[in-house]
Amino acid sequence: MKIRREVLEFEPYRVLEGNYRIWLDKNENPFDVPLEIKEEIFWKLRALEFNRYPHITSLPLREKLAEFLGFDVNNIAVGNGSDELINYLVRMFEGKYIITTPPTFGMYSFYSKLYGIPIVEIPLDEDFHINGDEIAEKSRDALAVFIASPNNPTGNLQPEEEILKVVETGVPVVVDEAYVEFAGKSLLDKVLEYPNLILLRTFSKAFGLAAIRAGYMVASDEVINAIYRIKSPFSVSSVTMIIAETLLDHYEVVEERVKFIVAERERMFRELRDYAYPSDANFLLIKLDAYEYLLSKGIVVRKLSGRLSGHIRVTIGRRDENDEVISALKEFAGDNGVGGF
Repeated sequence: MKIRREVLEFEPYRVLEGNYRIWLDKNENPFDVPLEIKEEIFWKLRALEFNRYPHITSLPLREKLAEFLGFDVNNIAVGNGSDELINYLVRMFEGKYIITTPPTFGMYSFYSKLYGIPIVEIPLDEDFHINGDEIAEKSRDALAVFIASPNNPTGNLQPEEEILKVVETGVPVVVDEAYVEFAGKSLLDKVLEYPNLILLRTFSKAFGLAAIRAGYMVASDEVINAIYRIKSPFSVSSVTMIIAETLLDHYEVVEERVKFIVAERERMFRELRDYAYPSDANFLLIKLDAYEYLLSKGIVVRKLSGRLSGHIRVTIGRRDENDEVISALKEFAGDNGVGGF
């Protein structure tokens, strides 16, 4: 038996595990689904035939999303997390390479490397913004351009006019809007205008459904048709669809929690403004090398590397958790004589 050398040399995606008090490293929603909504879900599951496969193209959830977003069902695809959709998007189009804009979400490069697809990196500027002209110039032979907005791990929205400069080249442009609910600004109204514009969304963040693995994309019917030609059948379970559909029926709960998280994000930013960058997401990028210090206090955050070496990414948690982080980071900065920006 011989395993591909590329697989044996591949660096797997890893997260810290262990018994820590506060977990603020994965940009999860700090609130579980309310018990009364869980009970509604459980009642729906009682009628589910567990011996039957789910709908082959996740049509029940696609129809619910179409109604929710005001789109046709043929403009929506659903995946087992948005990562599954990225997996297909890096392989679906003709071209010689993908374009990414580091520092950004690592899964675009992860899947490209796995399939031996070259990657052209066009780094964000010092304010973490894309340069639409530069990307457009280098996109002639690209199979796709991946842009996260709000960007992970920097937290900022990308300027719409810069994104559209790239979209107008005609190259497939995948705009990852995983954190869009916390930003309040989307390119959803541009999807039908530009057939090469693809938006990625997730139920993991604002909806608080990271455990069920559900993501979706909104794109032209041509793109949706193509992805369902190659997508694994039955990949989104009936259980996942029922849970996601139920949360869409209770979107007021999602909105209430988004409002809380945004208010806490802004409070934390004010308290840590000497070290924190403004954010449009549910986390803050902080210019303090405090990962080990926080870990010693039982607080897990994301340690960053490369261009962001010496920075941490902190998910917005519950108020008591955020208070502990604020206090600990102020202590760290004071003890180490760290100045602000």
